[in-house]
Amino acid sequence: MSSATPADPQKKRVQRRRHYLMCKPTHFEVVYAINPWMDPEKPVDTATAVLQWEGLRDLYLELGHTVDLIEPIVGLPDMVYAANGATVVDGKVLGASFRNTERQAEGTAYLDWFRENGYTERHDPRYVNEGEGDFLVTETFVLAGYGFRSDERSHQEAQAFFGRPVISLELVDPRYYHLDTALAVLDGDEIMYHPEAFAPGSRAVLRTLFPDAVEVTAADAAVFGLNAVSDGLNVVLPEAATGLAEQLRARGFNPIGADLSELLKGGGSVKCCTLEIRH
Repeated sequence: MSSATPADPQKKRVQRRRHYLMCKPTHFEVVYAINPWMDPEKPVDTATAVLQWEGLRDLYLELGHTVDLIEPIVGLPDMVYAANGATVVDGKVLGASFRNTERQAEGTAYLDWFRENGYTERHDPRYVNEGEGDFLVTETFVLAGYGFRSDERSHQEAQAFFGRPVISLELVDPRYYHLDTALAVLDGDEIMYHPEAFAPGSRAVLRTLFPDAVEVTAADAAVFGLNAVSDGLNVVLPEAATGLAEQLRARGFNPIGADLSELLKGGGSVKCCTLEIRH
């Protein structure tokens, strides 16, 4: 299998308009702990979370993207993390199945939204997968994380459904419990990732397939810098990841910092709040 085309630092970046699905954090709170970022003892300001989320939604609209909304459901405080709700490739919707009981009803809610909005090619998963939390789509591959949440068997299920090669990547640091906290797709087959979040074998696979990837420091990964969304030109990422922003600028991207500090208390940031609908 050939590796991705080397990145050209002088390459002119081109924005591609995207279609996103988001969920307002109307009922956001932290009342249980299912990842290292969650602490029910820390106070959460839901009103601030809503304002920060609205800023992200408005930014996408200002950039020319389409944003659809799914209605938040009482009792599902993590539903704001829309990326976990499904994976959509070529208009085909692979539903999510959550490992933790607290989130299981989200999978049904998101799959119902796609059914109600006319997406006819839908697959109700057999194995645990947490949507774009652990499935990230490049031009050539579906990169698939496992180790903390998604079942490795879901990778073959995704490959059979989407008809695209799925690359399994093992996560080993519990702070980066989903792939979208440790890796982000920038454009085509260009990615950025934090090497130490992956097992040695998976690190070797990434370096083989993506030799010119942006390798992100521990400091920028620790502020969720990789939980980012790119449209090929603009990269929206947590504003605290200043070193990463400079790396992206050097590659010709336009980094845009966002403050989602309140939502980080639940273990999510920019990407977690953003499910991409690929037609």
